[in-house]
Amino acid sequence: MLFNIVHTTGYVYADTAMEAYLEVRLTPPVRPEQDVLRHRIEFQPAAEASDYIDYFGNRTTFYSMTLRHRQLKVTNRLAVRTLPRILPERGLELTIAEARQILKSGTGVFDYLQPTEAIPLVRESIAWAREILRASRPLGGALDELNKTIYREFKYRSGSTEIETPLFLIWKKREGVCQDFAHVMISVLRAARIPCRYVCGYIESESAVSVDPSRKRLVGSLATHAWVEVLVPGMTWVALDPTNNQWCGEQHVSVAVGRDFIDAAPVRGTFKGSASQKLKVHVNMQRILEKS
Repeated sequence: MLFNIVHTTGYVYADTAMEAYLEVRLTPPVRPEQDVLRHRIEFQPAAEASDYIDYFGNRTTFYSMTLRHRQLKVTNRLAVRTLPRILPERGLELTIAEARQILKSGTGVFDYLQPTEAIPLVRESIAWAREILRASRPLGGALDELNKTIYREFKYRSGSTEIETPLFLIWKKREGVCQDFAHVMISVLRAARIPCRYVCGYIESESAVSVDPSRKRLVGSLATHAWVEVLVPGMTWVALDPTNNQWCGEQHVSVAVGRDFIDAAPVRGTFKGSASQKLKVHVNMQRILEKS
């Protein structure tokens, strides 16, 4: 599938801001399941920006605005072609105990096994890990059941949580948004000592319905979306989307990864000024029909 994506993040200040500094992770990686054809990040007001690769392998852009301004806008433009994701069947057929044994000495695994401030190990995640991710179960079947269980037990409700809502409260309310669904899944996986990471990206929704009315509308298209990648034997990452109860496919475009939403946040930063700010985010993801 071929997509054009425009993602805008706008800040409007109640009064003039003196300075602003942003760190953005908006450069999608080239992967076997996605090929980036074009990509550009635009900042308004224009200013110098520099790139570096962060600890988790994300290309990160640092923007520094040292002049007075009342508004600030970041626009991410890209064209990307996605391909079907091939699941590593042999790795997923192993039991969870076998997978743990194989992966425990893998390079880069340690960070994705540890709890974080945003994703601590709580009583509920430990209980679910013992029930769903038992050592004797095949890894693939257990992951699929965990995905389905989160989708069934948690209700998607826009605006029901804030970015800083603690995980224990998500478990208590049993509702949230895609970020919360991903954090719940990661908390259970890490309780079971299965390496996993948070993914921030884009997901197609409306266009899929217009192309094929029989297809289910996916949740998460009007802003960035979040899902989970799990490391399986063979050092392959497989992706699951608990918000939409599916293994990720051609409608998902990965942008950044990390231990939790903080590591993979698309835009974060600070400004100097005494006024408050209003934030508006919008993602327009359009499928381009190619001639056969």
